[in-house]
Amino acid sequence: MLRVISILSLAVLVTGVALWATGALEGVSVWAADWQRQVQTSMARGLRALRAGEPGALFALLSICFSYGFFHAVGPGHGKVLIGGYSLASRSTMWRMSSVALLSSLAQGLSAIVLVFAGVLLLNLTRQQMVGLAEEWFADASYAAIALIGLYLLVRGARKLLRVARRKAHAHDHDHHDGHTHCHDCGHAHALGLHDVETAGSWRELAVLIAGVAIRPCTGALFLLVLTWQMGLVWQGILGVVAMALGTASVTIVTALVAVGLRGGVLAGLLQGGGSMAARAVPLLEIAAGALVLVVALGLLGVV
Repeated sequence: MLRVISILSLAVLVTGVALWATGALEGVSVWAADWQRQVQTSMARGLRALRAGEPGALFALLSICFSYGFFHAVGPGHGKVLIGGYSLASRSTMWRMSSVALLSSLAQGLSAIVLVFAGVLLLNLTRQQMVGLAEEWFADASYAAIALIGLYLLVRGARKLLRVARRKAHAHDHDHHDGHTHCHDCGHAHALGLHDVETAGSWRELAVLIAGVAIRPCTGALFLLVLTWQMGLVWQGILGVVAMALGTASVTIVTALVAVGLRGGVLAGLLQGGGSMAARAVPLLEIAAGALVLVVALGLLGVV
């Protein structure tokens, strides 16, 4: 099963790299953005139908909101990079990272709800002002938090790699047993094995991960909530945001599954050559993932 998942993950990764290298990925982004605009127009029509009391209007609106979230996530976004990078860098299971992907999308929807209700009830902000806050302030705060997470992964991976190198330099006559390296003379492990360098990811780290995505509320969710507030359809708007978040999660969950599957396949292959090879690969994966997250976040901040 792991081999099948790894092959599928590798196929998805190769396809993505090929699309990026040929410039086709930009076409996918343009296509997703165009569909996003069309869905937003359909959303406005759906709200009018809902206010008119047309049968099935709520279900139609929720379907439109789910589609908006899906197409929003297909385009360029920081959430996929962060979730995918962390999944590649840690030993977290598919179930755990899928849960994180879902929770981060729902938390992003919650941040939009909080911003709109606080903006309307407390600050008397217009929709343009709330979108401006989301794009100019919260977006940069989110990208900065993601850059710090990427830097953390990079530094942690580099420290693990240094530990592996130091232990290897001090190792002497040994044999391999259960992925660890043991000395003939003293029986102690002198070289780091796979379990010594793998990190499962604490819930504190995962909470920071979710917060990094959630800081920046989705502008589509803001658009929907302001309209539903003005039309007296408050709870329908909240349901729409939840549907939108689930649409986004459908893409980020796949990203997490691909990253975890790819990592598992790489390490499973290296374990056949000995635990020390996999032990060296773990920090390298973490460094690569951290560097990717950091570069993307700095690019979104306009630093690089």
